Amino acid sequence: MSETKIAIIIRNDLETWQKLNVTAFLTGGVLSTSDGLLGENYEDADGVTYTPLIIQPIIILGTDAAGLKKIHARALSRECPLSVYIEDMFKTGNDTANRAAVKQYGTDDLNFVGLALRAEKKIVDKITKGAKMHP
Repeated sequence: MSETKIAIIIRNDLETWQKLNVTAFLTGGVLSTSDGLLGENYEDADGVTYTPLIIQPIIILGTDAAGLKKIHARALSRECPLSVYIEDMFKTGNDTANRAAVKQYGTDDLNFVGLALRAEKKIVDKITKGAKMHP
């Protein structure tokens, strides 16, 4: 397989806690669709083991609401699997409610606060064009 890239794109105007929360949820979405992304367990010098981490770097990008819509449309046109987080999900408390929040909107009406994708590097770069590295 060619080299891939993971990108998480977050809406710029979110509060810091929201950006971190969305990033964590979207990372889980990427992991759910990509076998082989987790490495081996870690072990320190005393023999204590720790869970594996993702084996690939993740870039975190920022853009505005319009930029997220463009990125979403580009990803759909390339049939690139996406993880989504919409504004309504900040008000829910569980996965069932999150899925119901997304389900109530048509594709063009989703109010994205974050997106995540994994694809070939050049495809990710084309899809995320215009988004900037998060400060």
